[in-house]
Amino acid sequence: MVKEISWEELKAKMERGDDFVLVEALSRRHYESSHLPGAINLPYEFVDDAEKVLPDKRAEIVVYCMNEECESSREEARELEEVGYRRVLHYAGGKQGWIKAGLPMEGRREST
Repeated sequence: MVKEISWEELKAKMERGDDFVLVEALSRRHYESSHLPGAINLPYEFVDDAEKVLPDKRAEIVVYCMNEECESSREEARELEEVGYRRVLHYAGGKQGWIKAGLPMEGRREST
């Protein structure tokens, strides 16, 4: 079962400089438009390529997508655990929760 992480916990991890990989599970187009600071893109439909993008299965990984209704990140986190990643967290609030909290984004449509 994948553990959930709140935006407050995620923001604190970023501010502390914790060693983790932030992964957006949406399409390349959505990622390029806007993404959480420092995130990489691994669209859900390419989760089979995870080992190329995330070679260290011991790394802490936080996966997110658009919002709480979006299933892509939940499914991607579950699949990452199934193939051997042991430190996977799911940020259910996604981009919309991050923006609603007034936090900055990166990408073509940056908002603060």
